[in-house]
Amino acid sequence: MSGAVPALAVAVVAAVVAALVAVLVALLAACGSPKAAGPNGTNGPAGDALLQLPAPTQVVVQTRIVPGLGTVLTDSTGHTLYMFSPDARSRVSCTGSCAGTWPPLAVAKGSTPTAGSGVEASQLGTLADPNSGADITTYARYPLYRYAGDVSAGTANGQHLFLNGGPWYAMSPDGTPVVAAE
Repeated sequence: MSGAVPALAVAVVAAVVAALVAVLVALLAACGSPKAAGPNGTNGPAGDALLQLPAPTQVVVQTRIVPGLGTVLTDSTGHTLYMFSPDARSRVSCTGSCAGTWPPLAVAKGSTPTAGSGVEASQLGTLADPNSGADITTYARYPLYRYAGDVSAGTANGQHLFLNGGPWYAMSPDGTPVVAAE
């Protein structure tokens, strides 16, 4: 009988090891699978709800006076729009987690941003958004971003922050960064 116990123990251990190997293989296979497309048909970063939202077909860029900065560009809700100097015009370098802190002013592919009060329509344009597959609204060829820390309209908590490899500035209506308070 003493020989039966070790044989039974070996069989149980072998079954447990086989089950663990099957689970490990399943987990590794899931890690290598492609990401599911977001609701806008793109492969934006998984789990980032903002980057998975469909881009609006209409975007309005307007101006607003922000205390300490003067007149700056804002979105249609009055939130300050920023430029990122490493974008060096006509380039989107804020991707991945950067775009979670600095959501781009996205517009649906093929849509044209609208110039609101104080904004030169000729300065508006778009670039492909590597985060979502939509387009990013540009002004004077700089991609425009909002700052997640600007919870209220008319604030500029992202002004002159050095994050994600460069400084962030509110954008003035003349297409230049606001670098000094007015």
